[in-house]
Amino acid sequence: MKIKSQKDFFSGLMFSAVGAAFALGATTYTVGNGARMGPGYFPLVLGILLAILGAIVMFKALVVETDGGDKIGKFAWKPLFFVIASNVLFGILLGGLPSLKIPAMGLVAAIYGLTVVASLAGERFNLKEVLILATILSIGSYLAFIVLLKLQFPVWPTFITG
Repeated sequence: MKIKSQKDFFSGLMFSAVGAAFALGATTYTVGNGARMGPGYFPLVLGILLAILGAIVMFKALVVETDGGDKIGKFAWKPLFFVIASNVLFGILLGGLPSLKIPAMGLVAAIYGLTVVASLAGERFNLKEVLILATILSIGSYLAFIVLLKLQFPVWPTFITG
């Protein structure tokens, strides 16, 4: 059988693999039943649904004809690098890195760092827009996590707050 859309086939394969992994991992928890759901119930059902969705997408890629076979393009290394780097930077800035004597810089600095580095992954970079976005995200995160949910983690750098 010939693959008629490489993009759809391999994305469906990825969905199926991730769904099967979640479903398999959920079996290590108590699943329970529909009336008394255990901690493994939701990940099991979600994993099964994701695997089924992936199978449907793979089947469609084998049956439905597309123009030019919908080939997979070259791998986008730049966006991958900057998105991963922004998440690593967020974790380091939020919690610090005691082994390297890097103090926790807090939520606000972590969000600014995350937003600036992640925006470098795109085709164009406008510092003014990025700083406006980071400010909105910082205010929203502060309101959601600190004010409404009352979570306890540093908001400002430790050398400022003590």
